[in-house]
Amino acid sequence: FTKMHGAGNDYIYVNTLETPIDNPEALSILWSDRHKGIGDDGLVLIGPAKHGDFSMRIFNNDGSEAMMCGNASRCIGKYLHDEGLTDKTDIKLDTLSGIKVLKLHIADDGLVDTVTVDMDTPKTAVPAQLATPDGSLVEGEVTATDGKTYCGTFVSLGNPPFVIFTEGVE
Repeated sequence: FTKMHGAGNDYIYVNTLETPIDNPEALSILWSDRHKGIGDDGLVLIGPAKHGDFSMRIFNNDGSEAMMCGNASRCIGKYLHDEGLTDKTDIKLDTLSGIKVLKLHIADDGLVDTVTVDMDTPKTAVPAQLATPDGSLVEGEVTATDGKTYCGTFVSLGNPPFVIFTEGVE
């Protein structure tokens, strides 16, 4: 396995082209434990693609399967190139939310410096991707674990972020 992070999202990556694994849901829970396991946000499987160059399956640290993750996708791009699995600089990654195009930016040393991901146009009408009472992905409220309620907008980029508009980050 390889452990990588993108903008703080840390995952365990397994190249299933070389090392197939069974029961990724249970392994994600076991390996993700930060006290008794490797410790991470989840497990990412890199594999063959039905559509595209490679595929990504991602399992959260609770064992649930996610549609996709932009930060994990960027790490896959670096892994694929730097490990010699591809020499492409545009990679079509097959995810549960469709094909995502990775653009690899190569440094002078021949290794990937940065990766950008075309996440497609944000959508506000994908009710299957968000469990809201009315199924909408428009305005709503989320109550955090500290009890504070935030107003924002639900959007979909292949995963369902909640966007909060604010006048200042402080």
